[in-house]
Amino acid sequence: MVSLTIFLEKKVSVMTNDGRILVGKLVACDGSMNLVLQDTVERVIRPQGEESSEVPIGVYIVRGDTVVLVGKVDEELDAQIDWTKVHGEAIGGTYHV
Repeated sequence: MVSLTIFLEKKVSVMTNDGRILVGKLVACDGSMNLVLQDTVERVIRPQGEESSEVPIGVYIVRGDTVVLVGKVDEELDAQIDWTKVHGEAIGGTYHV
């Protein structure tokens, strides 16, 4: 298992088990996958015909038991994307069995 400490002080994207997409700088994490993000935005992707959005949140704590995935963001590529023009269907939640 790879430690998330390699992503500290880097911009990451986090998907939660309820389908939320959070993007921010990872400033702290622990062995339980609890995360602290700085300058966080929630990307709300809507279906075609509706405008998607980025909702500023600021500092945000994500409980480890809600994290589905964490990935490093390519900041150069990310800056080129107008997220209000990105469309898609809701991902939906995940289930533990």
